[in-house]
Amino acid sequence: MTLSFTLTRNERLAEVSTREAVLTDPGFGKHFTDHMVSIDWTIDEGWHGHRVEAYGPLQMDPASAVLHYGQEIFEGMKAYRRADGSVWTFRPDQNARRMQRSAERLALPQLPEADFVEAVRQLVQIDEAWVPSGGENSLYLRPFMIANEVFLGVRAAQTVRFMVIASPAGPYFAGGVRPVSIWLSREYNRAGRGGTGAAKCGGNYAASLLPTQQAVANGCAQVLFLNEEGTDLEELGGMNVVLVRSDGTLITPDSDSILDGVTRNSLLQLAEDAGHRVERRPVTLAEWRDGVADGTVTEAFACGTAAVLTPIAALKSPEETIGDPDAPAGPVALALRKQLTDIQYGRAEDPHGWMVQLTEAR
Repeated sequence: MTLSFTLTRNERLAEVSTREAVLTDPGFGKHFTDHMVSIDWTIDEGWHGHRVEAYGPLQMDPASAVLHYGQEIFEGMKAYRRADGSVWTFRPDQNARRMQRSAERLALPQLPEADFVEAVRQLVQIDEAWVPSGGENSLYLRPFMIANEVFLGVRAAQTVRFMVIASPAGPYFAGGVRPVSIWLSREYNRAGRGGTGAAKCGGNYAASLLPTQQAVANGCAQVLFLNEEGTDLEELGGMNVVLVRSDGTLITPDSDSILDGVTRNSLLQLAEDAGHRVERRPVTLAEWRDGVADGTVTEAFACGTAAVLTPIAALKSPEETIGDPDAPAGPVALALRKQLTDIQYGRAEDPHGWMVQLTEAR
């Protein structure tokens, strides 16, 4: 069955000169395309009203459930323009399935995978002119779901909206990929055991903002959280973390309070393809500390959709610094990052069939 989306074109499209100026220097998350996708859900009708419409403010009742109980989830993904002008996206099925898992945890309805992928396709096709080209430019896609029932009782909402918006994005590292120092948070946790850590919901990110401010105040780019006991690595405020051992083994924390990163999983698959051993298991802070001291941990990196892969030079706290803040990026991290971005932009073979074409070549 072919999904049908109604189209209401934006009658006030951005001027070509305005759009071209944005694409020349898009930054990240500052500018938005001309259209958005909306799909409604009610407990009686299920998913309905699939549509593409003009991008613009939402009219929302002050008693909408999302404003009071935080019942919302989102995803982050990108569309990439290739040298022939075609536009592709990366593993949208994985984002769709992760959103279904997030929806289950937040007591929201699960959007079918086909609806999710087609919603992304519809938006990119109508706003293709907003997809930048060159370097590591991309169109950042933000699918999200909110509980918009007008009701103040504490229960799962019976009215929900799924939407997709898009924003041109420049390279995360304007001056090239550089290792960063990150701050170790011992005072705060991102999520707890049995909580919403494995779901991609706004509350997890809100919980990371104050510790991130502390990180920046201490000269660090991001914050790393530990588990409730303060012994095991969890993840950064918005990225997964991976350690590389001297024997080439990649180690990443595994727990039910860590987001199942699509970028992380893809990088680890490429590492396995290259002959690296990969371990998904609890990883202690002591293992990182001792490994750096005796040379058995040679690299560390963070990974996520926005930056792809960020080498970590040092982990800082008031008590200690693990690693060298001036250390260069490691060879394993750089090789994996290049391999993944080459696949995403069509510069290299896609052995796993991860890329999905959204528009034709020009």
